[in-house]
Amino acid sequence: MSFEMNKNTMTALVGQSGGGKSTVANLLARFWDVDSGEILIRGVNIKDVSLSELMSEISMVFQRVYLFQDTIFNNIAMGKENVTKEEFIEAAKKARCYDFIMALSDGFDTMIGEGGATLSGGEKQRISIARCILKDAPIVILDEATASVDVDNESYIQEAISELVKNKTLLVIAHRLNTIRDADNIIVIKEGNIAEQGNHDKLMSLDGIYKGMVELQNKNEGVKIL
Repeated sequence: MSFEMNKNTMTALVGQSGGGKSTVANLLARFWDVDSGEILIRGVNIKDVSLSELMSEISMVFQRVYLFQDTIFNNIAMGKENVTKEEFIEAAKKARCYDFIMALSDGFDTMIGEGGATLSGGEKQRISIARCILKDAPIVILDEATASVDVDNESYIQEAISELVKNKTLLVIAHRLNTIRDADNIIVIKEGNIAEQGNHDKLMSLDGIYKGMVELQNKNEGVKIL
């Protein structure tokens, strides 16, 4: 497959499970390397830059968040060196996690259980997003963070994500199609290949795979994406 992500645009990957969406994200972040072809950022092959330099360019938010057995402050601040208190508080507020953190017994110094076991899924997601906001990398990979959280947390996470992706180049692995309705480019992946590509209106006009996915999700969830 071959595609481009322009600066400060949203590219969404959709398709059935196992089709290759997560593989694309893993290759961009160099969790794996391509066997052939190349991945370029600003015209430079990612194999030609150090891993630390590449990671400084990319932030990632996944459905399953792992937090370290440490304080909330250290879990968020690990995204950036020499963090000031003002920067930290601003990131926490933008990620919609400041209020629940301050309600904890030790505030930012509260210890988190291994893997974030002492927090809810929605709270862990918002801490993960605060970390990415603080890091302020120009490229964000988002494995749709609201796909497995409860309704009460979903609105907070959507607000946090909106803060995170401002003026960023965004790659979204989309599960809920209504969340990528306004994406600049939607790529439908089937069995490791690009089956369809374009914005929402273009793909709906094709009367193909994407339109079928939208209609099925409308029927199953009672929402309207058309």
